[in-house]
Amino acid sequence: MNLRKLLLFTLFSIVLTACSWFKEKPEIAKVLSSHFNNKLYNQFDTAAYKPIFKEVLAKHINASLNPKVIEAYYQANEYLPLLVTKFYVNGGLDSLKNYILSSYEDGFNPEIFLSSALEKDLAVLKANKFKNIDEVYAAVADLEVSSVLALSKYTNFMRYGAINPANFLNRYYIKNLRPDSAKMDSVLNTTDLVAELKKSQPAAPAYLALKKGLALYRDSLKNEDNEAIKTIKINLERMRWQLPVNTSEAVWVNIPDFRLTWIKGADTLTSMKVCVGEKREAGYADKMKAYLKSGKLDDKPKNHETPQLVSVFNSIQVNPIWNIPASIAKSEIYWMVMKNPAYLSNNNIKVYQNGKLIDEPDTIQWDKYPREKLPFSFKQGSGDGNALGKFKFVFDNSSSIYLHDTNAKYGFSLSKRAISHGCIRVEDPLKFAQLLVNNDKEYDKLRMEVDLPPVDTAKTELFKTKMAKKTDTLNTFQLKPTWFATRKGVAVVVSYFTAWAHNNKVEFIPDVYEYDPILWEALKRYM
Repeated sequence: MNLRKLLLFTLFSIVLTACSWFKEKPEIAKVLSSHFNNKLYNQFDTAAYKPIFKEVLAKHINASLNPKVIEAYYQANEYLPLLVTKFYVNGGLDSLKNYILSSYEDGFNPEIFLSSALEKDLAVLKANKFKNIDEVYAAVADLEVSSVLALSKYTNFMRYGAINPANFLNRYYIKNLRPDSAKMDSVLNTTDLVAELKKSQPAAPAYLALKKGLALYRDSLKNEDNEAIKTIKINLERMRWQLPVNTSEAVWVNIPDFRLTWIKGADTLTSMKVCVGEKREAGYADKMKAYLKSGKLDDKPKNHETPQLVSVFNSIQVNPIWNIPASIAKSEIYWMVMKNPAYLSNNNIKVYQNGKLIDEPDTIQWDKYPREKLPFSFKQGSGDGNALGKFKFVFDNSSSIYLHDTNAKYGFSLSKRAISHGCIRVEDPLKFAQLLVNNDKEYDKLRMEVDLPPVDTAKTELFKTKMAKKTDTLNTFQLKPTWFATRKGVAVVVSYFTAWAHNNKVEFIPDVYEYDPILWEALKRYM
């Protein structure tokens, strides 16, 4: 009898186990059955759900920005519907839907973030009209996939912009912060979806003002294809790019506006005109192809556009020497000396061959040397005639670009100031230097180097001594460059904006390098 009871008990236990009566319900079953007060969801079996979800994910995952991250996320979490489990009942996925719909206000087309699919999938689950558990599996899988794709794409675009400008723009040398696997994984693993969505919103006052300007233009023009609206959208995208500026103080140069603005925290320290690089030659792309084919220097088209970059100032050279670039030597200096052999000495330009100074460059027989293989380098000495003027403001960059004074002051009277070879001329270099040096003592030293009296009258006698030495007719005085250290943490940002908002009005600036059409071609599929 005892043996019979034992056998019956064993059989009964096997049956119970086989029927999963003792299995712990998955979290998704608990959440949905409680929320809808529907026992159907208690039948949710993750083993049965997994192949359905994997099929839906495989069908749509290539539409994501980083399929590998999303695949790895679900693989690590046993392909469970984590977003639906965590954020359906508490309204997080509804918030995601609403944020995506409001992306229209930022210039985006919400459909690129699967707004319709997400809305439909939310409505299906909310209706709670499933006949069997298989229909639940399909609905949850659809909602999970549309949610994860929408969330990852939306947060990436809002935080970092829709495109990487370095892939589209000429001379864009800024290493923008871009979404990586760690950042994307952090978003997917969030415990507070609404907080994550809020964090992804651009919050800079300039962005919010231009976003408001977009709404005003839409209301007044009623035409999404209007050029003004396109320009605003392009510049909202520019403002979404995450520039690697890690200081609270920065000199912002806006190329199309031909102006720099020095900002420290919330304060503007100064603003002044600048001259920037000349626009590339018309038909540049076709001419460059011809040059690459012929190899002839005469076929090489000009491109002096100032690059976009971010760096930090590290020094000031007072009474600078200009190391004339080889491109300028071949395209300009060569022809000048061919016309006038005295051009070099008249302009304080020294000539070097293999690093050695040539004592009498005016005697060089230039017609013996082809421009393409000119064996000389050129340096213009310090002084009033130097093309860099009296100040050169230096920062690390790969393009040999810097800010500087100029001996050609006429340029600042022009309305269109794209006239340089690429470097940036500043209107008030003395003011700029005063803001950039470490202290008043250094500023007084700098002033005396350019023959200006010190602000500190206690140094007047020292200044007189220096000036007497320079004007001593019995001794030859050779002007040489002097280096000054700059204050730490002053960034320089050379940027390109053709629209921004000021006092509830959008201001538009001519697109001097014609970059806007290039950007629009890359962006229009998202807008």
